[in-house]
Amino acid sequence: MSHDLFEAARGAMAFAHAPYSKFPVGAAIRAEDGKIYTGANIENLSFPQGWCAEPTAIGQMIMGGAKKIVEIAVIAEKLPLCPPCGGCRQKIAEFADKETRIYLCDETGVKKTMTMDEMLPFSFETEVLG
Repeated sequence: MSHDLFEAARGAMAFAHAPYSKFPVGAAIRAEDGKIYTGANIENLSFPQGWCAEPTAIGQMIMGGAKKIVEIAVIAEKLPLCPPCGGCRQKIAEFADKETRIYLCDETGVKKTMTMDEMLPFSFETEVLG
């Protein structure tokens, strides 16, 4: 089931706007509605005021009417396993649960699978604070 997410993330990476970092990243989310939502990092001249691929995909998911991340794949052109940055981990946690699967990919496919709890232990929990 993760292969289609990998393909979607790799396709999204092609849309990255990364003229400053030269570090294109793609992300793909499968939401509770079964649909796949994608995103790429988008930089601007006021570096580092751009945004990462994961929040782009989250924005697409929310605008598509979905509310929960079931699984997410992340790929970067220049890094074999590119985990979400710290800020993105908390952004993902907002719409995920502890068992949400995160797939770290390279150009050939999924290379490592982690849960949200493994990626961000002791995160702020939406149910507790919300």
